[in-house]
Amino acid sequence: MSLFLGLGSNLGDRRANLSRAIHLLEQKGLTVLRLSPVVESPALLPEGAPADWNLPYLNLVLEAQTPACTPEQLRTWIIGIQDGMGRSSKSRWAPRPMDIDILLWDQDIIRTDTLTIPHLGMLKRGFVLSPLLALEPQLRIPGQSGHTLLEWSTRLPHHIPLWMGIVNLTPDSFSDGGRFQNREALDIHLDAMTAAGVQILDLGAESTRPGATALSAPEEWARLEPVLSQIVDRYRSDPLRPRISIDTYHPAVAAQALERGADIINDVGGLTDPAMCELASGYPDHDFIAMHNLGLPASRERMLPADCDPVLVVEQWLLEQREHWERRGLNLSRLIFDPGIGFGKDGLQSQKLLQQAARFRRHGLRVLIGHSRKSFMKNFSGLDLLDKDLATIGASLNLCRQGVDILRVHNVPLHVAAYRGWTHLEGV
Repeated sequence: MSLFLGLGSNLGDRRANLSRAIHLLEQKGLTVLRLSPVVESPALLPEGAPADWNLPYLNLVLEAQTPACTPEQLRTWIIGIQDGMGRSSKSRWAPRPMDIDILLWDQDIIRTDTLTIPHLGMLKRGFVLSPLLALEPQLRIPGQSGHTLLEWSTRLPHHIPLWMGIVNLTPDSFSDGGRFQNREALDIHLDAMTAAGVQILDLGAESTRPGATALSAPEEWARLEPVLSQIVDRYRSDPLRPRISIDTYHPAVAAQALERGADIINDVGGLTDPAMCELASGYPDHDFIAMHNLGLPASRERMLPADCDPVLVVEQWLLEQREHWERRGLNLSRLIFDPGIGFGKDGLQSQKLLQQAARFRRHGLRVLIGHSRKSFMKNFSGLDLLDKDLATIGASLNLCRQGVDILRVHNVPLHVAAYRGWTHLEGV
């Protein structure tokens, strides 16, 4: 019997509370199969709530298998765990160290005096849908019109994004090349992103900016492997750790990275290499990101025609590739699309793609946008890193409103701080 639980904490050490609750559920006999990324959301509060109740939640969704117990028995276990962790108030709205909801019980529909499964309201709550989407974007909720979770999420007034933090290991990246060549600088960068709640770390060992020097697969792996091993070891004992993504278009590098513990392959080659597609079909439970491009490394000699509609061109490429991926047997629920901002597009074309970024979600794939510090922003921002980050944040908040799934940025702490203020006024 497979089920999904939603966990939330907004009192005390929130991450430690989530970890402890997972451990206590396992002690009851649940086998945890998968954990979603952890997301933060404002507290749901009624009118007239005390001001000190306005504490943001950390939320996650887990998939588990249960021994031979009934939903009512599981509910009893959950109440015991919540009370044992210090949930003193019975008010639905009061802060609490732990809140656990049964979201789904296989494909059953259950209505009793004490339980409603699927959980009422789960399809209206970003703090449930966003982490659940990361696990099963194509999941269909029993009794709910046959729509997938991805389709339901388009109806949310506010969709919570995942933050992907850029970790450039190259000496020649356009923005921060060479910055993380020593262990101390890298640790400081990782510490700051982890403290901010980054959900994905994206490691790149080869620059794809215009004029960059291409690396062979062995050269890229030699640069990547020591840092990948360091990061895997760093988070090995953390059940709520960030996912590790590898930014590469070399199938050999991607294969080695997956064997060493990487969770995601960010293929800037767009999953057009047959060997990369074969690798993706062999790892059906891992995410693969496919980015539109006109050739790597990027070149100002290979650009979309100035008079074309970039959204239509990129969308047509996606549709053609999607058919190709389906024919090759790839798990589409694990594929993520990146329209490739700045790769073969001029400034206005990149801007138009950003303005309509969420449009690509209608083709059944999650969408990632990598717009951070891109050169086209120089027309409306300053040239130093802070100016570029502020311009990026402005674009990011617009992408949040559109419902983009993953935002790939350099300065995660600054983005999270801005997003936290924005989302508390936007609501959940």
